Amino acid sequence: MTTTRSGARAAEVAEAALACAARRWHVFPLRPRDKRPLARFTDWEAHATTDPARIRAFWERGPAFNAAVACGPSGLVVIDLDTPKPGQTPPPEWDKPGVNDGADVLAVLAERHGEPFPLDTFTVTTRRGGTHLYFTAPSGAELRNTSGRHATGLGWLIDTRAAGGYVVAPGSFVDLPDGTGPYRIANDAAPAPLPEWLARLLTAPRPASPLGAPPIAGTVADLPAYVQAALKGEAARVTSAVAGGRNHALNKAAYNLGRLTGAGALDTDTAATVLFEAAAVHFGPTSADVTPAEARATIRSALAAGARNPRTITRGNPA
Repeated sequence: MTTTRSGARAAEVAEAALACAARRWHVFPLRPRDKRPLARFTDWEAHATTDPARIRAFWERGPAFNAAVACGPSGLVVIDLDTPKPGQTPPPEWDKPGVNDGADVLAVLAERHGEPFPLDTFTVTTRRGGTHLYFTAPSGAELRNTSGRHATGLGWLIDTRAAGGYVVAPGSFVDLPDGTGPYRIANDAAPAPLPEWLARLLTAPRPASPLGAPPIAGTVADLPAYVQAALKGEAARVTSAVAGGRNHALNKAAYNLGRLTGAGALDTDTAATVLFEAAAVHFGPTSADVTPAEARATIRSALAAGARNPRTITRGNPA
């Protein structure tokens, strides 16, 4: 009986994955009853597919793998409206009457901008009662992931997934300590273009780091711009990392910046602070999240490792 149920679930998710592929959305497998990619799908964005034959062949193997949609290759921006976990309360800026979840925050944002709530688009209800709103990405925009836990996000309990991100596909069933349930289509409309007002918010200049420009050693004229570009790039690596790869991304980013500190091009405190601020996007209570203590330990050890292998920076060629 268990095998039969598992086979039926695999067939159900396969059909859901095929339906996504028919929309030209790139899909890949997740662990059974989980949100994480399979261990061998670490490069999931490159391997996500719309090929029906590959999809059928994979899900016929069993067990009942879940499915995910890779947003970047699919040309999608997904607005994830979450619900609070037990004991979770809004930050002061969102502690207002009637604001209880991510949908309420988006409604407030829409009202502030004189726009309607963006309902008429492909919509999925999530396992904990939240909502995924699917939109087509604006042409030419470089949108990446954001988190409601970070100042660069749209607001409390609103995450976005775009290039470098994925969402659990409809038809999947997730059973984790912070919530159990299916992902179901609530509105089977075609994805609408991302509303211009949301695109503006997601592409607006981000708040400057309170650190200001990092202290730079050396006399190479173009070194400050290069170091700041490196800081920005490594911070983006950390903020856009997905569950299962967040500590790896933080470790790699810290190692790369550590090589600059070892070369005397960047001071360690600035590198550590920028990386910690980037990692804060992923701080949370679940096993897929990162804790502040873990982030500090990873940053400290990887910066030290990078400093032991300093970069050679030559005049006119800082790369």
